[in-house]
Amino acid sequence: MSSNLWDRIRPVDEEAIRACYERSEPFPYFCIDDFLQPEFALAVSESYPGYEAATSMGRAFSALSEHGKVQICDRAEFADPVAQLDDALRHPEFLGLLERVTGIPKLLADDELVGGGMHLMSSGGRLDVHVDFNLIEDRALHRRLNILLFFNEGWQAEWGGRLEFWDSAVRDRGSEYLPSFNRCVVFETSERSFHGVTPLSCPQESVRKSFAAYYYTREAPEEWDGRRHTTVFRARPEERFRRGVLMPAEFLLRPVRRTLLKLKRRVLGEGPR
Repeated sequence: MSSNLWDRIRPVDEEAIRACYERSEPFPYFCIDDFLQPEFALAVSESYPGYEAATSMGRAFSALSEHGKVQICDRAEFADPVAQLDDALRHPEFLGLLERVTGIPKLLADDELVGGGMHLMSSGGRLDVHVDFNLIEDRALHRRLNILLFFNEGWQAEWGGRLEFWDSAVRDRGSEYLPSFNRCVVFETSERSFHGVTPLSCPQESVRKSFAAYYYTREAPEEWDGRRHTTVFRARPEERFRRGVLMPAEFLLRPVRRTLLKLKRRVLGEGPR
């Protein structure tokens, strides 16, 4: 890798993370602690906005399965350290490393950071178990990998916010990771890569900070059945009321909410989005 990339990302043991990726269950992934150079990781963390400020910079989520979260995808809103991180994660040499480790050729970074960028979650926030959307249709890009970096110094286990991996039936939980400072997790995006974030019960002044980027290929994965889908949420095994009542109700109300949002935008003169 070029020296300027190593100024941001620490050297990695490719053989070790390839072996981890290939043997991981319930789907391929690997985790690296102390991923970024320490000084750079701290600079990124300190450049994140507070939660309230972030709500005016990006998209705030308030749905049943995803709420208490703000997502900032617009690079124009990134402080310089965050922009440098984004540059590093899309660097051709880093893409080459990911290709060698995962065996997925011709990986592409998303210039528009759809769904990616800075993510902030507040106390009481949650992200239910799900598989991600599989295709950016207008650009014919197939989603293949997720990378998540965490920037939470002193995060306590009792605060929740763990990244969980589940089997394809969402019956058995595999690995789980605290969103610890300077931890990086990369995993395959597929029809079986169910993952979620446990509900947050951190102090009100604490915010779970992460950075997400997604990688694509022009070519469809071998197992693709030709169907495009958006994010698909599932309830955990113990969440019977959520699975049997709340999620079906949310699904039925979605068209109504979309219609009301369109009407609101017309009234406010915002136009279609």
